[in-house]
Amino acid sequence: MIAIWAGIDAGKTHHHCVAIDESGHRLLSRRVANDEPELLELLADVLALGDEVAWGIDQADGGAALAIALLLNHDQPVHYLSGRAIHRASESYRGEGKTDAKDAAVIADQVRVRRDLHPVRTSDDTITDLKLLTGRRMDLVADRTRTVNRLRAHLTGIFPGLERVLDLTNTGPLMLLTGYQTPAALRRLGVKRLANWLRNRKVLRANQLAETALLAAERQHTSLPGEKLTAELVRTLATEVICLTQQIAELDKAIEARFREHHTFDVVTSMPGLGVILGAEFLAATGGDMTVFGTADRLAGFGGVAPVPRDSGKISGNLRRPRRYNRRLQRVFYISALFSIRYCENSRRFYDRKRAEGKRHIQAVLALARRRVNVLWALLRDGRCYEPTPPPPLVA
Repeated sequence: MIAIWAGIDAGKTHHHCVAIDESGHRLLSRRVANDEPELLELLADVLALGDEVAWGIDQADGGAALAIALLLNHDQPVHYLSGRAIHRASESYRGEGKTDAKDAAVIADQVRVRRDLHPVRTSDDTITDLKLLTGRRMDLVADRTRTVNRLRAHLTGIFPGLERVLDLTNTGPLMLLTGYQTPAALRRLGVKRLANWLRNRKVLRANQLAETALLAAERQHTSLPGEKLTAELVRTLATEVICLTQQIAELDKAIEARFREHHTFDVVTSMPGLGVILGAEFLAATGGDMTVFGTADRLAGFGGVAPVPRDSGKISGNLRRPRRYNRRLQRVFYISALFSIRYCENSRRFYDRKRAEGKRHIQAVLALARRRVNVLWALLRDGRCYEPTPPPPLVA
């Protein structure tokens, strides 16, 4: 039986494929377009070289999506290697040059010698949709944060008192800024008319917001340079933030509707601190298949909440935070642990105990997140929902 290993250095418009035999000798090196006919021809040529082929690729989606789909549809084993892993492995090969052909050869050779690579598997439509929806949501949230920061900077330049008293994460203050941005404009309108203007736009606690804005306006009677143009920019940015917030709210509904169709919805959302959005991000980051990780320890390592040893010589027992992990999954574990401290008594007791042991806040939260990974793993393994256990009775 002839075994072949093929590595693909994926790109947006073209891929480079290198196939090697068990001795590392190159049997094929070809640059192909990222189109189905060319990829199918490459697949046929590589399969003709041997009886079994193991494939490696440096991207799991994006420009490599078509190549991966074709390989999986033809029952070909595909393994993923990160760009960082390929870069570090390249240092042990001869030559300092970097080409697509060399990277593809490194990928093929790494697939040949390593046994710890994760196989790429076909995810169901729900997981794929959740990846797209949660990714889009993260982009919108980042856009909203940047826009709010710009809005604060411009408003501080002409009306610092108003910027100081407004919470620009709420719709009411943003709606106020779409109409009035300067102290003089607010004073001309007055409290009653401003409150009526806000109520007509369905702003909650309109009277309180109007009084707060007019109090800030009475404290500034100086018109600053560029006030007219800056006020127009403030109005535009406030409108953009409101629009982004509406888009995020609509996206949240779509995420929840799609997440409910997955069979793990009840199990994941039963965990304290893991709501609909964080639960959907958990599935998007892990693929929803826990058998890929094998154990809860590997899931915790993938999520960056398990310390790794850093021993050398006579020094042993040193632990440090990992550097290679899924940032998106770590965010899910960390934020859900923070929420659980507020709403779950068991989590609160565990956090307080770690703090009493001398752990800093972040260390205590990470320790709690690590413990919660074990619980979530067991729930998904057994297919049951979380049930808080009462504390043991005190012994007299």
